Amino acid sequence: MKFERFEDIIAWQKAKDLTVEIYTIIKKSKDFNYNNQITRASISIMNNIAEGYERKSNNEFKQFLYISKGSCGEVRSMLRLGKELKYFTSYEFNKLTEMSITLAKIISGLIKVL
Repeated sequence: MKFERFEDIIAWQKAKDLTVEIYTIIKKSKDFNYNNQITRASISIMNNIAEGYERKSNNEFKQFLYISKGSCGEVRSMLRLGKELKYFTSYEFNKLTEMSITLAKIISGLIKVL
């Protein structure tokens, strides 16, 4: 699989979309620690895809994709906590959870291809 830039990778694009959605939704929350953790986890997904790609080695790229996939799990964990704390509506929770599950599947597919 050949990409010209990391921005061309669908997984990176979806990770960016997830991050923007999270930032947009949690702006209303005043819980700095929660906001910081969930945004850092979502940023980690997209940045590890970018960093792994830039290493120009399939093995290193794959390693960074595994880290990205782990960060998807962290985001889902934080989403569950946020739902319990009523930081998200059911609609927002379901939308973000589905986005992160889809993203994890895309990353898994990319790992298999590599």
